[in-house]
Amino acid sequence: MNERTPWQGWRGYGDNAGLPAAKGPGSRRPFGATWWGKAWLDALEHRARLDPNRLGRGRSYARRGSVLELTVDPGVVRASVQGSRVTPYGVTVRIRPFNDDEWDSVLDVVSAQIGRVAALLDGELPPELVDDAQAAGLELLPDAGEVKTDCNCPDFAVPCKHSAAVCYLIADALDDDPFELLLLRGRQKDELLAALRARRSSGAEAPALKAKPVGVLTKAAFARAPAAVPSLPRPLGQAGAPTAVLVLEPPRQSGVEGRDLVALATDAAQRAWELASGDGDGGLGLTRDEDLARRAAGLLGTSGLADLAHRAGVSARLLTNWAVAWREGGAGGFAVASSEPVDVDPAALTEGLEALDGDIEGNRITGDRQQLRLGADGLWYLFTNHFNDWVLTKPPSPDPTDLITP
Repeated sequence: MNERTPWQGWRGYGDNAGLPAAKGPGSRRPFGATWWGKAWLDALEHRARLDPNRLGRGRSYARRGSVLELTVDPGVVRASVQGSRVTPYGVTVRIRPFNDDEWDSVLDVVSAQIGRVAALLDGELPPELVDDAQAAGLELLPDAGEVKTDCNCPDFAVPCKHSAAVCYLIADALDDDPFELLLLRGRQKDELLAALRARRSSGAEAPALKAKPVGVLTKAAFARAPAAVPSLPRPLGQAGAPTAVLVLEPPRQSGVEGRDLVALATDAAQRAWELASGDGDGGLGLTRDEDLARRAAGLLGTSGLADLAHRAGVSARLLTNWAVAWREGGAGGFAVASSEPVDVDPAALTEGLEALDGDIEGNRITGDRQQLRLGADGLWYLFTNHFNDWVLTKPPSPDPTDLITP
């Protein structure tokens, strides 16, 4: 086992001054500034079932700098705590370390997650590691009865205030180095990363990963004769084309759903294809509502439209009408569907009146259950009344007589 440097606790009195410390007996400084520190405290206070009254006294001791020195080793934390006597008390806090087979089970789950391995090898501790341990049937954080404390003070309570103070200061140690959480379960950081590298190396020996390097030397590229530019591949989401696939799900704490990322990636690919092929501007000039209608048009007939409406803060009924208008008439259809009547030259409505005899209001001609609207683009749009909603029925036409049903 590697020699470890003791973690120096919070100090604030007399000769102990110098490190960040509580501001006095009444200080209320919090513990657990990181997810792993907070997770430890949550387990301590709600899962480990230690005496809450004793924990409270321990917080006071921890805040006033009574924990002088703290060392984390596999499965055990050792500390010295200044009590009422001159000589500090010796405290140990133990949780059960995983055995080799249990660690192998955890690493098997972790190794299957590319993002998890990358984060660990970069020295980060992803929150999903707790879920990985649970998937292997283990709890990374201490559960009921797992925290064992011992102190050489005369107080027979479990935990005594000195032990409880150490339990809280462990959160500070975890804030400084999150891998201490894994050390408490029996694996040092170097051992853990070495095991992950070994798994990754063994996986890299697979023939499929030994493909010929992709690319071409610069000299060879310049020597080539110009060739015809290949046609662009069909974008994601088109018929016969694949849909975007996530390598791993977003962290639960992010609040982002995997299906939402897939939808956005597929949509982004479609818009990029439009720009690259010259078949549109990729929607870069759309307003927020226009883009909302465009996205909703692709969700017609699915539960995703109601979810999109909820997220956008509009009614599902309104967004459905917008989506239909976009599907039938694009930006022009959305414009006439979402705007109020506008004044136009009466002469411009002549053709519309010949096709549909009805009442005129601005750019609209309404007769019975049909309505013609003249768009700013000079095209006519036919709306039909469905349950008191005017819904765009057909694609637009420059000739309104093409739209009116006999």
